[in-house]
Amino acid sequence: MAGRAWHPPFRRVFFLIGLLASLIPATSRAQPPETVTVGLIIDADSPVGRIASTTVPMALDDFYAAFPNASARVRLLQHDSGGDVVAAASAALQLMTAQGARAILGPQSSVESAFVADLATRAEVPVVSFSATSPSVSHSEARFFVRAALSDAGQAEAIAALATYFGWRRVVPIYQDDDYGAAFVPFLVDALTAARAEVPYRCELPAGATRDAVAAAMYRLESEQTRAFVVHARPALAELVFAAAVEAGMMAEGYAWVITDGLTGLLGSIHPPQGVIGLAPHVPPTARLHDVRKRWAHRFMRQHRDADLAEAEMGCYALWAYDAAWAIASAAERLSPGDLSSRPGLVGGRRGSTDFSGLGKSMSGEKFLAAITKTTFEGLGGRFELINGELAVPAFRIVNIMDNAKERAIGFWTQRDGLHRQLGRGRGGIASNSGLAPVIWPADSTVVPIGWVQPTSGRKLQVAMPGPVDPGYRPIMHLDVDPATNRTVAGGFVIEVFEAAVRLLPYALPFEYVLVGSMRYDTLVERVGKGEFDAAVADITITADRSKLVDFTLPYMSSGISMVVPMRDQRSKRAALVFLKPLRWDLWLVSFAFFIFTGFVVWAVEHRSNEEFRGPPSYQIGTLLYFGFSTLVFAHRENLKSNLSRLVVVVWSFVVLILQSSYTASLTSMLTVPQLEPAIGDFASLWRGTDKVGILNNSFMRAAMNKSGFPQSRLEPYQATQGFHEALLNGTIGAIVDETPYLRLFLKSYCDNFTRIAQSNKTGGFGFVSAPCLLPLDIVITWYVHAVQHLDRQLMTRVVHGRSIEQAFPKGSPYVADLSRAILNLTESDEMSSIERKWFGDADGCAAQGSQFTSERLSFDSFWGLFLITGATSLLCCALHLLIFVVANRRRIWASRVPWRNRLRIFLKLLDDRDLSSHTFRTNKDGGGSVADRSANDAGASPPPAVAHIAAGSPLSVSNHTYDMSDWSSGAPSPAPAAAGEIELAGAGEAEEVAAAPNPGGSGDQSATVHQASN
Repeated sequence: MAGRAWHPPFRRVFFLIGLLASLIPATSRAQPPETVTVGLIIDADSPVGRIASTTVPMALDDFYAAFPNASARVRLLQHDSGGDVVAAASAALQLMTAQGARAILGPQSSVESAFVADLATRAEVPVVSFSATSPSVSHSEARFFVRAALSDAGQAEAIAALATYFGWRRVVPIYQDDDYGAAFVPFLVDALTAARAEVPYRCELPAGATRDAVAAAMYRLESEQTRAFVVHARPALAELVFAAAVEAGMMAEGYAWVITDGLTGLLGSIHPPQGVIGLAPHVPPTARLHDVRKRWAHRFMRQHRDADLAEAEMGCYALWAYDAAWAIASAAERLSPGDLSSRPGLVGGRRGSTDFSGLGKSMSGEKFLAAITKTTFEGLGGRFELINGELAVPAFRIVNIMDNAKERAIGFWTQRDGLHRQLGRGRGGIASNSGLAPVIWPADSTVVPIGWVQPTSGRKLQVAMPGPVDPGYRPIMHLDVDPATNRTVAGGFVIEVFEAAVRLLPYALPFEYVLVGSMRYDTLVERVGKGEFDAAVADITITADRSKLVDFTLPYMSSGISMVVPMRDQRSKRAALVFLKPLRWDLWLVSFAFFIFTGFVVWAVEHRSNEEFRGPPSYQIGTLLYFGFSTLVFAHRENLKSNLSRLVVVVWSFVVLILQSSYTASLTSMLTVPQLEPAIGDFASLWRGTDKVGILNNSFMRAAMNKSGFPQSRLEPYQATQGFHEALLNGTIGAIVDETPYLRLFLKSYCDNFTRIAQSNKTGGFGFVSAPCLLPLDIVITWYVHAVQHLDRQLMTRVVHGRSIEQAFPKGSPYVADLSRAILNLTESDEMSSIERKWFGDADGCAAQGSQFTSERLSFDSFWGLFLITGATSLLCCALHLLIFVVANRRRIWASRVPWRNRLRIFLKLLDDRDLSSHTFRTNKDGGGSVADRSANDAGASPPPAVAHIAAGSPLSVSNHTYDMSDWSSGAPSPAPAAAGEIELAGAGEAEEVAAAPNPGGSGDQSATVHQASN
């Protein structure tokens, strides 16, 4: 009984557990996924519509096959707008109101999308477009509009990069004249302008253009110069354009065609000719993409049996539609159950569904939009990520269209790396990766089209030239009209350089000159700016106001402001000290110092052994100076005893000979040869003086000089070079201040009596300039004016204006870069030098005539080598003499136990004493008299009795007294002989015996060694 009591409760528990377990799956199966209604608005008969009708359902099928347990399923409601804006708007209203769509895929065209996006933003229903690529509609303008495709503005820079790479300076867009095409052109023009290319004209075609209208437009383009075209249109119109281009012969060699990504993705629908270049978003190849493409092609052909096999190619529109549908399904999964269960359609509407201002709002619109914009995944077209409501495409693929609409990849473009052959190897890649692969152009040509040819029709550019030009300035420019043929012929330096630069352009630039008569250049510039003339060639000054209207090319001739002054013979200005002019002050100073230095060296060597260099200090100083300066005329009479002093004098005499000869030649030249020098040396002298200055009439020079502070009363305008010449000769003006080219023309005719003062600064030179007008070619001469002002004894230079020969085109025109490049090629060649010599002559022709003779003053720089030789010789001889003296008297100088002070005193005393060991003071071995005695005897004088006479003027020191032995006249009686070795001196009635013992110091003056005279 106990077992029976225990079993029933447990049975009930197990029964309840089994019942609940059986109810759980039944409950799950009873709750199906929430349905999310999404509308699809397309033009079912268009190529993009047929692609979308196949792709979007297939993408949803693939998504739910991949995620079978999805909590929400998208129910697609398709509407056909037929390409009509009203039909698209009506379909959108029906979807949002009556059918309860929570989001809309489409509409297909940009025009439809703009209208529907505005309605959807009011109703807060997300609109995801996979084909509206026009920048005219964007997320920033319609908050609930999301572009799951590439904006056309993103490919404008890629097209500009192609133009730069192939060197196309002019590109013509051919586009559909609606929101799809017209909204893209401004972005293309801006990108081309930034790349230094130009859009000279545009070819806009209406969406419904007939075949004849398209053909007429193509024939007009064929008659123009440009041969590079960009086609941006819908497939139907693009097919008509290519057919008309083939008929007009515009698919021949020399033409270049580029199509945008919208056409590259539909190659099977437009059948472009061979040689076209196309752009397409880069799609990374994957196994999934390969599988989807294969299945998509089969499905497309089953649904559209009348389609060509070439159309069954999954292009960019198919990829974008697939990823957009996948993103809608993925975003629906992120909605909460509350959002999915909310009331579909619009809530809070007024006045019915047809009142746009009273539309209600979707309950789930905000959250659905947020889920869509935050959805990221690896799609068929690459990484799906929306940035600011638009799909980000990191790279473009550049393809070359071949036969049967097949494409051949030639490279890639990214905003960071530009053009390159392989993706991911941009700036940091290998060198071979740069650029693109070879292109097969129309007519199977491999030659890159230059984009320009000589036009078969159209008027030539009218280039205005003022006139008539003064005969003196015809080498600058001139324009002559043949009265018989009425043909205008232009010439001159400016014209020839301009025409040479135009010939170097990579395209034809037809023009003709028009004589407009004399007028102010301001007026001429204004008329060119207004479009009355296509160009103007003249020496027009570029001012700050005009520079706002023009761009400048590189200069092709250096120029500046120079001054021409008459030459004056400076001999008429001789001064009393003209003899000092041959040598400059530094040479005078060094020569004077070396005269004294050479005399000192000779005195130092001869002082101990030559009686002529001894005596009282004043006598010795006089001898030193006299000997040094007497070498100037080789008048020194002192007999030199030492070979060292003789060597010094020989070398110094050679230097003196050269100095003397140079001085004589320079002084002779100054006194006899005409000394032609500029009457005004520089701009500072002109500024300080009172002479009047000649300037060119109607030139900017007057305003420039006045601005720099030059007195206006000193300016004299002249029209012709002959007037300048006559004014300089009669002294009306003292100088001409003008641009260098004009002064070169003046000196070419009048060179003998005038010279040009070098300019103080370089200027901008000659170049071509661009100005905003309809293809103008305004040539203007530009230089910088430099005015010199003397203030507080400082020369200050101011840049006042600039001038240059320029060519005027619209601001940012590619002609500026092309002409600059042509000018560089011209200046680097010999042609520019030939043109300059032809019209201006040789730059050194005036100096080559040899009319200017000037004698420059001699300076130390010309003789420093000679002074170095003589100075080194003198120092060497002096040092050698001092060394010999020290060696000979080393025992007395370096005697022990003698203080250093006394030792220096002994050294100086020995240096001043006679060198009795010299042959000058030695007695002959046969007992004869001294050399001095022999010299006296040879001269016929009475020999002194028993006393050794010292040279006149040399003191003889005995004991502590000094006696002048010159007082012993030859007629005075001689004292009696004393004992050997002694003499007796008589003076003042007293006699004193002096022992002839040798002096301990070795001085011959303090202890006189007496030799008796021998008869």
